[in-house]
Amino acid sequence: MTPITSNEALVEFCARLSQSPFVAVDTEFMRETTFWPKLCLIQAATPDEAGVIDPLAEGLDLKPFLDLLANPKIEKVFHAARQDVEIFSNLGVIPQPMFDTQVAGMAAGFGDQVAYDSLVRQMLRVEIDKASRFTDWSRRPLSQAQHDYALADVTHLAKLYPKLRARLESEGRLAWVAEEMKALIDPALYETDPEIAWKRLKPKRFSAKYLAAFKAAAVWRERTAQERDQPRGRILKDEAIDEIATQLPLDPDAFNRLRAVPKGFGSSRLGTDLIITLKQALQDPEANAPEVEREPRRDPAPGAVVELLKVLLKAKSEDAGVAPKLIATVADLERIAVDDKADVDALNGWRRKVFGEDALKLKRGELALVLNGAKVEVVELES
Repeated sequence: MTPITSNEALVEFCARLSQSPFVAVDTEFMRETTFWPKLCLIQAATPDEAGVIDPLAEGLDLKPFLDLLANPKIEKVFHAARQDVEIFSNLGVIPQPMFDTQVAGMAAGFGDQVAYDSLVRQMLRVEIDKASRFTDWSRRPLSQAQHDYALADVTHLAKLYPKLRARLESEGRLAWVAEEMKALIDPALYETDPEIAWKRLKPKRFSAKYLAAFKAAAVWRERTAQERDQPRGRILKDEAIDEIATQLPLDPDAFNRLRAVPKGFGSSRLGTDLIITLKQALQDPEANAPEVEREPRRDPAPGAVVELLKVLLKAKSEDAGVAPKLIATVADLERIAVDDKADVDALNGWRRKVFGEDALKLKRGELALVLNGAKVEVVELES
């Protein structure tokens, strides 16, 4: 089957896909030298049909496929969906309802951030040919090997999904995956408004001058990266934002003394533009500084308690057959170690049942960790 390049063929393909309760989706894109990902291929499959859409085809309107992604009656299946969803979000739609087989694989006990080829190997007993993984997907025409590789991704995914879903349903864990999907389809995750770009970075100081310059530099970098379609890091590194806000360079020489900016940046057109932006922000730092909620000071987490919680997490995750990182991070454990009411996912929902309640019991001395041969067992102590 050759890639779909005409509007008529795309409409017909999407009409057939819409008859299925789910559609497996994957994309191939390039973004090493750009801010915006360049969508090069869209692959889609149901149990009955699979095809490759060429979004670079002249005059092709992707609306029929975007409408399919927005159809609430059809589940969209991805593996490691975030970058794919970001691409479709930029095109105006966030796929939902959605099922991510990487998250599902973690819930089913296949390990942390399980790779697609590993999941396919373990569940379908199929080895994926990786020869075309690193390729220039923007070049045309596609080779037969490229086409076959792209198509195989979704044909396997369409076979994998029913098996993985059935396994989770039998274990009562579909709700776990649904909970994770809520975060993945949150539009805020894919917001590209330059005015909020500073929120992705962590300010290290809280004076009005620092924060005004910090926000101004971050907003300037985001807007410049988008306008020039270049990666943020090619404009300025993250660490440069903090150094600029700390040192407040307002002339080329001051900029050129900074360690985190490219050599000669202060005298460049970009440097001149950023200097003007900083001067404007510093005319009234109080008005231009963003409101930043400081995290309350916390006592340092007792190291021994954190280590015990790590052992408990390992034991509980093995008992439940679920990847530890899906339950809690080390940062979560550190916060639980000092606060029984810590605002962390591990103390809410299904994670609390699997791990959180026992974590609090361990802190209260109501549980013991006992070594039985090579296995750590959790024993409830008598009061």
